[in-house]
Amino acid sequence: MKYTAVAASLLLLLPLTACGGAAAAGGDGSTVTVTVGYQSKTINTVTAGTLLRSLGTFEKELDALHDGHTYKVDWQDYATGAPITAQMTAGKIDIGSMGDFPLLINAARGRQLGRPTRLVSVTGYNLRGGLNTIVTAPGSGIGSLADLKGRKVSTSIGSAADGTLVRALRRAGIDPDQGIEKLNQQPAVGASALSAGSVDALSQFVAWPGLLAYQGKAKALYDGAELDLPTFHGVTAREDFAEKRPAVLEAFLRAQAKTTDYLDAHPVSAAEKVAEATGLPAEVVYLYNGAHGISTFDPAIKPRLVSALKQDVSILKSAKLTGDVDVDAFVDDRYVRKALGPAYAERLAAGPAPAASEVWPKGARRTRTFKSPAELLGHLARHKAGIRAAYVPDATTGTLWFADRAVWVADGGRLLPFVAPATAKAYAAGHTGARVITYADALRRAS
Repeated sequence: MKYTAVAASLLLLLPLTACGGAAAAGGDGSTVTVTVGYQSKTINTVTAGTLLRSLGTFEKELDALHDGHTYKVDWQDYATGAPITAQMTAGKIDIGSMGDFPLLINAARGRQLGRPTRLVSVTGYNLRGGLNTIVTAPGSGIGSLADLKGRKVSTSIGSAADGTLVRALRRAGIDPDQGIEKLNQQPAVGASALSAGSVDALSQFVAWPGLLAYQGKAKALYDGAELDLPTFHGVTAREDFAEKRPAVLEAFLRAQAKTTDYLDAHPVSAAEKVAEATGLPAEVVYLYNGAHGISTFDPAIKPRLVSALKQDVSILKSAKLTGDVDVDAFVDDRYVRKALGPAYAERLAAGPAPAASEVWPKGARRTRTFKSPAELLGHLARHKAGIRAAYVPDATTGTLWFADRAVWVADGGRLLPFVAPATAKAYAAGHTGARVITYADALRRAS
């Protein structure tokens, strides 16, 4: 997803010699190469990248154009959004996908370097901000944001995860610049640093927090959904490419919509396809991309997401990564509206699936939902050997989390899961008789 750092931002201004496709303006004779930059392991963008590529949907849409050209798609996989932006501003990538903060930098750099870009669709989003999470080591004594004061925290400056960290610290009364020692690191580097004990916490984006929790290498400290501010990923296209080949861009957006429909109709199969392509555990992919996952996929550019994007500008300006960004000029939904036709209005009005507890049985092609976390726990207690993964929504934010990694609270006859310990303790403190219990105790109570 993403995400650009100060050094990476400076690199965007240097001459670029990396190879790309023939790109929008090119093509050899009747052959046109369309170059797509994506981030395979940023699984919130799979409908415009990993899954789209796996299904071959874009190629099928291009073949259906019948406009006298032969099309070739050059897929370029990156770890973050910064190199995608660099290649776009060099005219070597036509279409790219990245997170909201990198999208703003994409807009700023494109305008600055005379290669303007446009936000043409959305991939995955979470209306409360649950795609970003702050985690600590499993044995850490850190239990709240207040405990981070004076500590080392790894993040990727310029990313949405950094934005979550900045906003969360401010709400906790901690200066995000002076109150912690912030290390600007790529996600994989930060994950290794957390495991090695060289940092005290890690603030990152999908799928790193869920992956580390699943592997037992981290525990959640702060659920980004507590900010109650949307975060999303989107598709950006070079303006000159969109103007020269609008039919190609519209074909991409139709393919994205069909891939989204596939993911919605076959969430388990989609998770397994993404897992196969990325090496990520399918259980982690499903946490974010499943039927009730943290992420909702929809190509429509919803006004609420545009509003959140405008609020993000101030965070990037404070980090001196951009100046003012004209978000309204950057957002261009003409192509996706034309590509999807009457269906666009329906997608624009659609929202996330309701929160639900889910169990993924071993060998199953479908998950099973339960009316309450307690019912799910009862099922787990009776089928311990037959479960591949179990998921529960946070009792306050709705963010899905692994049942055995959640913090559980017993409140009378209710068993309530939380992503982070601080929110669990806050709930218990505000409800007479409620108390934090272990997962094992929660299982016993439900059986």
